[in-house]
Amino acid sequence: MPIQKCVGPRLAQEMGLKPIEQNNQGKNGLDSPLLTLDGVVKRFPGCLANDNVDLVVRKGEIRALLGENGAGKSTLVKIIYGLLAADEGRITWRGEPVTIEGPAVARDMGIAMVFQHFSLFETMTVLENILLAMPKGTSPAELRERVVRISRDYGLPLDPGRHVHTMSVGERQRIEIVRCLLLDPSLLILDEPTSVLTPQEAISLFSTLRQIAREGRAILYISHKLEEVKALCHTATVLRAGRVVAECNPSETSARAMAELMIGDRPQSAERGDDERSGQIRLTVKGLTLAAADQFGTDLQDISFGVAEGEILGIAGVAGNGQRELMEALSGEGPALEDPHAILIEGAAAGQLGPAARRRLGAAFVPEERIDHGSVQNMTLSENAFLTAFRRLGLTRLGLIDRPRTRGYARQVIDGFDVRASGTEAEARSLSGGNLQKFIVGREILQEPRILVIAQPTWGVDAGAAAAIHQALIDLARRGCSVLVISQDLDEIFAICDRIAVLSDGKLSEPRPIQAVSVDEVGLLMGGLHDMAAIPEAGGREASLG
Repeated sequence: MPIQKCVGPRLAQEMGLKPIEQNNQGKNGLDSPLLTLDGVVKRFPGCLANDNVDLVVRKGEIRALLGENGAGKSTLVKIIYGLLAADEGRITWRGEPVTIEGPAVARDMGIAMVFQHFSLFETMTVLENILLAMPKGTSPAELRERVVRISRDYGLPLDPGRHVHTMSVGERQRIEIVRCLLLDPSLLILDEPTSVLTPQEAISLFSTLRQIAREGRAILYISHKLEEVKALCHTATVLRAGRVVAECNPSETSARAMAELMIGDRPQSAERGDDERSGQIRLTVKGLTLAAADQFGTDLQDISFGVAEGEILGIAGVAGNGQRELMEALSGEGPALEDPHAILIEGAAAGQLGPAARRRLGAAFVPEERIDHGSVQNMTLSENAFLTAFRRLGLTRLGLIDRPRTRGYARQVIDGFDVRASGTEAEARSLSGGNLQKFIVGREILQEPRILVIAQPTWGVDAGAAAAIHQALIDLARRGCSVLVISQDLDEIFAICDRIAVLSDGKLSEPRPIQAVSVDEVGLLMGGLHDMAAIPEAGGREASLG
């Protein structure tokens, strides 16, 4: 479908967009078609996920696949990878019509995929997980050497002998990327690969992906980070409501223009007030020192900070530097602290309290792992809403679940946060990753907590949903909540936070006003410089994905 059918010719010209037919003629010096989709249709009960989709991916091309949550991106790549079968349409691989009957067939053809949600066995080691995807007869010793070499060359360090259950989300992402690259694919599909990487790690990954493309292999790249799409991708295909609505050259198209194509109207940025935060301290951490629960964890060392009423404090850091341990200590999921006064919630000593007791004091928590931690996958949305809200919102009656009231609350979350689901009785596993994230965040925010601790709040959500979540956090703070955001997304922290601190090797830098710190300074702290005061104060942000 030409872009003129979606926006006017004048607007298309201003955006630097061209019709799809023109963009498929080998522009940018790209090689011949590797993968072609013609008229692909996929239906689910009550949903047309892909509506007559045409797509061409060429050898040597890095093509972005853009669209808001629920636009049909995940369904489309699952068809390409053999996890789903198209109801209509044709797939051509290297010029020949093919039927991709499963992931094993896809891998044999030369198609590999890094999923946003990991397919790892937590009780197994890194090497054991990777070995499962290798051909029979692969030598574990030789594979270990390859894993170490490739992970080092790609800037994604891994210890092959480490157990997955001890690793952070960011470290688990590295396993998926390395496991995929070990297959030497002709087409590499990446679903939000930088969602848990720092800017420095993303730059390193981009260098690797460019080299892969120069070698003649193709990359299909799903991301909601439009600036990184501009920096990396040759072309972009935009999906909306299951249909291809546009194609563009990201280097010639603004991020805002691409976001408008994805969402259908102009995306709104979060609006943060300039009010001074001088309210009482609701959350206090004093001299928190905690040994990691396992040998691969990070010890927390003398961490101290406070979050005031109406304030958003951001904690940045590279994955694996103590974020998981800090979140567990704050939520009560970790071991009880020796000093109960190391954590104060509304002035009450909470260091030896469990999660339920801390919630009764007015705190709420959103973990970074939304599957099986933030939600129970085989439970309905109303049941998942009940899990954390039943005390605060009184969702029980005579000791039993008040189902009408619980369904009403789940509906409030679905409507308030634009969660794309078939209804309150839909199972959590039926939602896309971004929609499940919106539901979990909304479930906690709508309980009106006095303290909210949230990790990776917009991981894997589209630009419009991210802006909505950001605005909801800002509005919650304006209503007096103390919000602590633990995030590896520096754009996110700079967009919504009043102050920032950096967690590195289990040590926390002194929090400073967001206006007084640049991205480069934060990068130094993330790299191991623990003393924020050692860096001269400077305003502005400087970073490039190059």
